[in-house]
Amino acid sequence: MKKKVFSKNTFFVLKKSVLLCKIFWTEKVMNIKEKIRVVPDFPTPGIQFYDITTLLNDPQAFRETIDAMVQIARKFEPDVVVALESRGFFFGSVIAYQLGVPFVPVRKKGKLPYTTYQETYLLEYGSSTMEIHTDAVPNNQKVLIIDDVLATGGSMAAAINLVNHFHPKEIHLLFLMELEALKGRKKLSKYSIDSLLTV
Repeated sequence: MKKKVFSKNTFFVLKKSVLLCKIFWTEKVMNIKEKIRVVPDFPTPGIQFYDITTLLNDPQAFRETIDAMVQIARKFEPDVVVALESRGFFFGSVIAYQLGVPFVPVRKKGKLPYTTYQETYLLEYGSSTMEIHTDAVPNNQKVLIIDDVLATGGSMAAAINLVNHFHPKEIHLLFLMELEALKGRKKLSKYSIDSLLTV
């Protein structure tokens, strides 16, 4: 078999193609970020709220967002997608559809009709409880957990504890957006994490 020889010009073209792909990806992510409205002093004074309804209301931007998140998710090759109530559902259900895998909702206490596992976690003021159906995920699966925002990491940590009831083979976390200053990634450092946007 004849050995292939690559010229310097070939490597230059390949390098240029990779660079162009990176530039295109960066521009696309910036366009998505611009579609998210920032609302000051909501829900309390001093808080900047990232409102994704403006992104959802733009069909082209939402399509690009889903396409980009699916591209990230495919690398993990999940057996099942789990998403957190409620904004995680906007992304998780569509990504599961695109990947052709089951979708599992994690919901607030009292919203699921069948027997559930429960996990309580702390909020800034008080606590909240999440649930997942006890038959939602087969054992030994590669699980992708999706939410819209990584802030302090408390709700995602609770979701991970729920998924661990099913003895998963692997857990990967995917977010639309990460609020870097809140250092939620540190709380979840045992797991593989991807975020489309960082603010």
